[in-house]
Amino acid sequence: MALTVKRVGKLLREGTAGRHSDRGGDGVKGLYLCIKNQANASWALRYQLAHASHWMGLGSARDISLAQAREKAKAQRVKLTEKVDPLATRRAEQAARALAAIKQITFSEAAKQYIAAHEKGWKNPRHREQWSQTLRQYALPKIGGLPVNAVDTPAVLRVLEPIWNEKTETASRLRGRIESILGWATVRGYRSGDNPARWKGHLSEALPKRSKVAPLEHYAAMPYADVPALVARLPQSSPVSAQALLFLILTAARSNEVIGARWSEIDLKNKTWTVPAERMKGGKEHKVPLSDVLLDLLRNLYREGDGDGYLFVGSQPGGPLSRKTLTQLLKRMGVDVTVHGFRAGFSTWAAEQTNFPREVAEQSLAHVISNAVERPYKRTTLFDKRRQLMAAWARYCSSPVVPKRESGSNVVVPIGAR
Repeated sequence: MALTVKRVGKLLREGTAGRHSDRGGDGVKGLYLCIKNQANASWALRYQLAHASHWMGLGSARDISLAQAREKAKAQRVKLTEKVDPLATRRAEQAARALAAIKQITFSEAAKQYIAAHEKGWKNPRHREQWSQTLRQYALPKIGGLPVNAVDTPAVLRVLEPIWNEKTETASRLRGRIESILGWATVRGYRSGDNPARWKGHLSEALPKRSKVAPLEHYAAMPYADVPALVARLPQSSPVSAQALLFLILTAARSNEVIGARWSEIDLKNKTWTVPAERMKGGKEHKVPLSDVLLDLLRNLYREGDGDGYLFVGSQPGGPLSRKTLTQLLKRMGVDVTVHGFRAGFSTWAAEQTNFPREVAEQSLAHVISNAVERPYKRTTLFDKRRQLMAAWARYCSSPVVPKRESGSNVVVPIGAR
């Protein structure tokens, strides 16, 4: 006989164990109230499909009423009339929901995983901190809590538009970082579709070009004609910073390459400084020829301990100079140029004052050859010619008096000059 609300209540109160059928009258074929004890009772649907018997749970009898259980059972029997296995269908739906739940990570979590996956390829901790800092300050407060697959164009613009005009360079880099994170999320299966942070043909239609908002400003560079006077003025009161700046100028190296230089990289016998790949912008080891001026400088440097210490020791024992030290030195000297700008001065001097081929200066600066056609033919490091060029640059920078060059004239340094 069919179950009734009163009978169901009595069975549940008494905990009458067994499978109690709802068949007959207003009942539903195959619906059962399954009771193990007073604390354990549920609804189930029994059905036949492909000559096999199946049991499908419909939920707790404590939470689902008799009427609700009948509606659930009827819905599953409709599927059976269409030869659809309701239990297999539910399992497939549960698997799909579980997979969707796995894919439901937030933008903040995606950013964290992206950084963890890529930070080993970044050359220094500063780059990692820049990545994290811009995301923490501008992106995460607005979209960090969103599922990464829900980040769309309006969400990206909500991050970028407030800072695009005032902090254009930062905003542009942030856009690229968001694009990278969303691209990673797509490859990992956390989202699909086009990348809403891409620039070309997308955000370029919504935001003004960076060059229109904030024209590119080059590093403030000292004219090469003024470099010898600066070298002569380097103070004796702060020898470490002055020696580091002179080393930077005469090697035309980047500041992080010089600040991180260690004694194990110096070969006094062969007059070379080998900068490891991890400290090079191009990610490739770079061998720098050392002029006689630099060899004298190195021989007079304070050497901390007997191990592989830094060339230019900072205020903390065993640590290097601060990145700000060289900039602060120039400010104290009243020189309004950037440290990086000395590389531009060297490049201009080599082009205007010597007849060395351009490639020699480019190799000296460790510039990557961008021309795909030219690159295969430039596998040599041109080291011998670079040694000659750097020796000429050291002599020039160390000149006690440099006469002003008349317009249209060049003081040419021959390739063979020593």
